[in-house]
Amino acid sequence: MSDETKPSSGGDSSGFSNGIVSDSDRRVYKAARSLNSSAVKDLLSLGVCERCVFRLVSVEPFDSDLSSVSASTLRSWLEEEAAAASSSEPSCSPRVCIVCLGVLQLVFSDAEQTLVRSDCGGDYAARVTELVKREGHEFDSFGLEVSVPSAILENESAVLLYLKGKYDSEGWVQSEKISVKDALKVLVLDPLKASLGAKSDSSSFQIRLTYSKASDVAQGASETTHERKKRKTDEENGPTSISENSFEKVYEPCILSVHCNKMPIFFSGRYFKYSRNVSQTRWIIDDERMGEASVEELIGGNILPECLGDSYKFHAAGREDIDVRMLGSGRPFLIEVHNSRKCPSQQSLTEIEEKINNSEKKLVGVKDLKCIGSQCWAMMREGEAEKQKQYAALVWIARPLEEKDIESISSLKELKILQKTPVRVLHRRSPLERERTIHWMKVEKIKGSSHYFLLHLCTQAGTYIKEFVHGDLGRTSPRYS
Repeated sequence: MSDETKPSSGGDSSGFSNGIVSDSDRRVYKAARSLNSSAVKDLLSLGVCERCVFRLVSVEPFDSDLSSVSASTLRSWLEEEAAAASSSEPSCSPRVCIVCLGVLQLVFSDAEQTLVRSDCGGDYAARVTELVKREGHEFDSFGLEVSVPSAILENESAVLLYLKGKYDSEGWVQSEKISVKDALKVLVLDPLKASLGAKSDSSSFQIRLTYSKASDVAQGASETTHERKKRKTDEENGPTSISENSFEKVYEPCILSVHCNKMPIFFSGRYFKYSRNVSQTRWIIDDERMGEASVEELIGGNILPECLGDSYKFHAAGREDIDVRMLGSGRPFLIEVHNSRKCPSQQSLTEIEEKINNSEKKLVGVKDLKCIGSQCWAMMREGEAEKQKQYAALVWIARPLEEKDIESISSLKELKILQKTPVRVLHRRSPLERERTIHWMKVEKIKGSSHYFLLHLCTQAGTYIKEFVHGDLGRTSPRYS
């Protein structure tokens, strides 16, 4: 190793009075003194920030100790080390890092375009905590996600190519480098756990830090013809030649937005539909509502406010037409609430049930409402595909009903039918052919009428009952009529 690139062998005492107040500070200082002085000087002169220098040059793992040391203190230690490789004056005041674009400098612009600087990980965590608490979520654990602009990866690749070209014989060059995203997590995760009073794990509650590169065009900083020529020259000269024009110009830090999201929570139950003018889900055609209301809105609209969620989805084990009632034991359903701030107690769910069931119009009813876990989908699939459904249809025929008709209908068991997608739903359903089973049928006469009767039937879930009765222009075969 030449004298120019050899790490400084000076004693540590000269730095112990320079901002060192703890054991973690001392460890960081010693790490700074161990870095390749020539590489440190090169990177600082290019505009690489202090924490990126540690990330790219150090052979030691990127440590959370760096979180407690301010950027200015880190810079003074690094410039002290860089002075061992040059007699030049310390570099000018720090600017936005050409690699991390300010992410590891803990500098960003907020939603109001206000510049925010944090001296250490604790200050940064306090600002993030303030934004998270505004969302009003209830949680005792969280997961942390970080998203950064692609320019960071591109600029870092250019720096690493340069370092490998100039310092190829050095062992630290070949070591794996921690990414900017992971380095930020190292810096802020522990302070964030302390500030939020929550543990960090693979939680259902996620905090996402999204960094977006501020528009150069808005600041009048588009690349000039001279800069383009300089960039091309740098590329032609090879990896050992590099300048600021080898990177995308950066004049301001990234814009940081903090998003909180909780995995969906589910509520299960069974619903009853008493009205023949209520659809299962919200039904709008040409901006006109079909029906008086929907099961989806009457149930979900009562659950969502209790969860303080963003939105909800309604799922049911099968469906019935708007003019068909749902009686018996009710139809299984799920309400999927997105990004809920709280989870209602069972007492609250019981009160929601009572509110729906005691409504003045009594359009729908609910029972067995409860919060449920991942087993909900198994229940729904069972309800859709495996269970038998019983119906009663009012039927009119042109000729009088005879006893032989009743006997013929009652004798049919496990009748296999083929049903093409009904004409009435072709506009919203795929044109498929489905095999279904009619398990049994029986006829109930209506007193005083020889043309009307009630047809009771038990069918496989998913059978189109109306179409089985009237044939749907031959699209159901065999058919009742």
